[in-house]
Amino acid sequence: MTARPSHLARITDLLTEFPVVAILGPRQVGKTTLARQYAASRTGPVHHFDLEHPVDLRRLQDPILALEDLRGLVILDEVQRLPEVFPVLRVLADRPRRPARFLVLGSASPELLQQSSETLAGRIAFHNLAGFQPHEIDIKHVDRLWLRGGFPRSFLARNDEASARWREEFVTTFLERDLPQLGIKTPATTLRRFWSMLAHAHGQIWNASDFGRSLGKSDQSARHYLDVLAATFVVRVLQPYHTNIQKRQVKSPKVYLTDSGLLHTLLGLPTMKALRGHAKAGASFEGFALEAVVERTGARPHECFFWALHSGPELDLLIVRGDRRIGIEFKLSSDPSMTASMHAACEDLDLDRLWVVHPGKERFKLTATVEALPLRQVPETKLW
Repeated sequence: MTARPSHLARITDLLTEFPVVAILGPRQVGKTTLARQYAASRTGPVHHFDLEHPVDLRRLQDPILALEDLRGLVILDEVQRLPEVFPVLRVLADRPRRPARFLVLGSASPELLQQSSETLAGRIAFHNLAGFQPHEIDIKHVDRLWLRGGFPRSFLARNDEASARWREEFVTTFLERDLPQLGIKTPATTLRRFWSMLAHAHGQIWNASDFGRSLGKSDQSARHYLDVLAATFVVRVLQPYHTNIQKRQVKSPKVYLTDSGLLHTLLGLPTMKALRGHAKAGASFEGFALEAVVERTGARPHECFFWALHSGPELDLLIVRGDRRIGIEFKLSSDPSMTASMHAACEDLDLDRLWVVHPGKERFKLTATVEALPLRQVPETKLW
């Protein structure tokens, strides 16, 4: 098992403060492994229920009977398969002295699992788990991570061909089995086509009308498909930022596939040679680096934006926390330089600083407040 100490530390802190902690992320990203690592690091009894296992599912047919006498740590894996357990967790979380803590693992967002956010308000904390990130691996394997993505079985596959086969099977299983288990009734072929269209629009402005027209569906259907993929953590919808300036600002979101390996599967890019020679290479690196920066800095979804003017200037990522603003540009170049967009973003957004994140090894200043920063040197957690 590959250790992920920063995630273990966060889970430890959250379970100290909250009776219920949810680890959320896409299927096969390593949630179960992380839960087992946490369980192994603590003393006291541990009870593990895998809700994809028929025996465990039968044991929880009466959740209060199965859970109320347990002490220590209780792990409920793939909890989206049993949403009726959330009201029971509320009752158990409110007991005096809290004899048990609950670690629930899920492959769907709180918005899709409405009962979790409504029933457990104030009692549950959420921790999003992404795949492997550049700071978690040896520097010599960063290109492999970019090509294969962060899913452990994809990244650790014996070669690129085996990794590509795993990702193709993941896409098929995700569409044909996982989404129907969440109550998603859209045909797998339709969602596969939509997901492939998103791959070709990776890093671009979302236009529901264009997608709906291409699919022969309504704008509302296209938006629903996007919401489904975002709620299951395979797509990021990055909202636009608006500031009080007398310029026309873009008001539609951008869309990214969250895992670069899945992006390359849907684009038909099985090797690094094919990736580097493809027109989407720059956009692919942008999405790969964006996920790494969000993970490394600990930026929450409501703190992350992009900014763009209809006249051309734009900023790939804007992290807003309180009254502070950090801008991030992503450049597939080891020697990036200042651009007109960067000057405009610094002036119009009154940035505290601007990072130009690149795949090279050197860190250097471009201006007093603009710094070129290698991807692996993005600072951890605290932005200021």
